[in-house]
Amino acid sequence: MPRLEVVLMDWGDTLMRNFPHFPGPMAHWPQVEAMPGAAEALASLRGRYRVVLATSARDSDAALVRAALARVDLAHLVDDIYTFREIGVRKPDPGFFHGILRAVGCPPQAAVMVGDDYWADAVGAKRAGLWAIWYNPRGEPAPRHLGPSPDQTISHLTDLPAALDLLR
Repeated sequence: MPRLEVVLMDWGDTLMRNFPHFPGPMAHWPQVEAMPGAAEALASLRGRYRVVLATSARDSDAALVRAALARVDLAHLVDDIYTFREIGVRKPDPGFFHGILRAVGCPPQAAVMVGDDYWADAVGAKRAGLWAIWYNPRGEPAPRHLGPSPDQTISHLTDLPAALDLLR
């Protein structure tokens, strides 16, 4: 197995809480909030992996995402940001994952996607050849389906470093 090099992190409801009642880019919302354990998890990944935020959000480009992350002091913990606006397709399309990995120079088998959306983040990543960790803070049962399942499931972001170690 290749060495794990890149951790792709979802944005809404994975690193930062999504408030669907606020319109427009998150950077302009009157309230923003990091998900519990996000800062600790990201800090523990620094120096071990390249951390890339990967979001299908339509309202924000990379600069607006970085501005939102800065409001909760997470921007310095993310190396790169790719959004629907930069990639042109959304998760779970394999082109979303492959476009990001081409840009950062990483093969799919050396990357893992971490996100809260079972279908878009976990199944989409697996179908694109990446490892996948489903962030499931509500403890929901995995949907029944035929197809690839996530490699790991975590209920708290502080469990992420240990889950990554299990993939290695």
